[in-house]
Amino acid sequence: MWGDGGRFYWASRGPAGVVVVFAWLSSQERNLKPYVDLYSSLGWGSLICHVDFLTLFLPEKAASLAHNLLSELVKEVKIKPLPIILASFSGGSKGCMYKVLQLIQGKCEGQPYQDDYQILRDCICGQIYDSSPVDFTSDLGTRFVLHPSVLKMSHPPRVVSWMAKAVASGLDTLFINRFEAQRAEYWQTLYSSVSAGPILIFCSENDELAPYQVVYNFAQSLQELGADVKLVKWNDSPHVAHYKNHQAEYKAALTEFLRKTTTVYSQRSQLKEATTGIGHGRDDISKSVCHLQKAVGSSNRSLQRFAVGPNDHLYLPSSLEYHETKDAGSVSDEQKGELFQIQNPPGINAHSVLGQMLFDVCVPKNIEGWDIKPSKSSNNIQTFGSSRRHSPFNPIKCIRRSKL
Repeated sequence: MWGDGGRFYWASRGPAGVVVVFAWLSSQERNLKPYVDLYSSLGWGSLICHVDFLTLFLPEKAASLAHNLLSELVKEVKIKPLPIILASFSGGSKGCMYKVLQLIQGKCEGQPYQDDYQILRDCICGQIYDSSPVDFTSDLGTRFVLHPSVLKMSHPPRVVSWMAKAVASGLDTLFINRFEAQRAEYWQTLYSSVSAGPILIFCSENDELAPYQVVYNFAQSLQELGADVKLVKWNDSPHVAHYKNHQAEYKAALTEFLRKTTTVYSQRSQLKEATTGIGHGRDDISKSVCHLQKAVGSSNRSLQRFAVGPNDHLYLPSSLEYHETKDAGSVSDEQKGELFQIQNPPGINAHSVLGQMLFDVCVPKNIEGWDIKPSKSSNNIQTFGSSRRHSPFNPIKCIRRSKL
């Protein structure tokens, strides 16, 4: 599929996951077929992204291409979530990959963050750098245009070399004011991706476009930031030709790396499911508490309807009575007043004529075995104590009824 700044297409699909390949400049499908076959043999599919030369110097084109690429990935993971690996070859990290990272992190200027990107953040679980990353200095254009991997010639003619230098130098001069800012942004974005997952780097000591010291410093900085980095180095291996010249070592390192990224993705998915389950449990509890509060409020309003006038009284029994008998003085009078704002209920004076009559009728002086005698408490309040004469248990007494 063509887009602003380049194109991308599906080279293969696999059940294990997706490797997004950011190819080097002027590469063709036949140049990438060995890598596609290698990923397929391990169960991984390949989504290939090619960039135009000018995309290296125009971040707007790189952002547009990255947006279209992510939209394609979102469609894929919505059908079935899979682990995703970002693989950069040579200048592919500058052409499009760093803009992909910015979009996912919500740090791409001029491009709004989309909620669908969160799905991709959960799926991206590793990065591969093959002859990469390349440091984009002011003479990058000249070095890239004249390199054999770009021109496909071991010794280009003088006319071609002269024209290439002229064009590349013109581009460097044209974008010199923005170059340093873009370079700083580029490296900062790569360093900020340490949380994505393990990182595998292939490099060589005699690589001119991706100098070993630059790559080594990049790996060291990532490790200091807490990343899981494995650096595979060869003494003599051409640019973007490490797999061609060292297939056994390359495949062994890649197999171990993909196994590790699959584990990271599985652990991340399990953690997400556990967190989602806890969140749902909390929501259910919150809803239950909310319904309970509504029910209590409705009951209180229903009870309050019984006492609407100044002469209406309602006595509400509560757990306060239980606490007063179990632990005297544990609940203060002020707390009682705060819980129930009700006027005092009417009572009967025990010393009145009516009270005395009811007491004499309802409570006889002697109830077969029980003597109830009036006594004085310490507060001069008349109470009733009892003294029981121990006698054999008679069930007939328990069912006798007083004649009132």
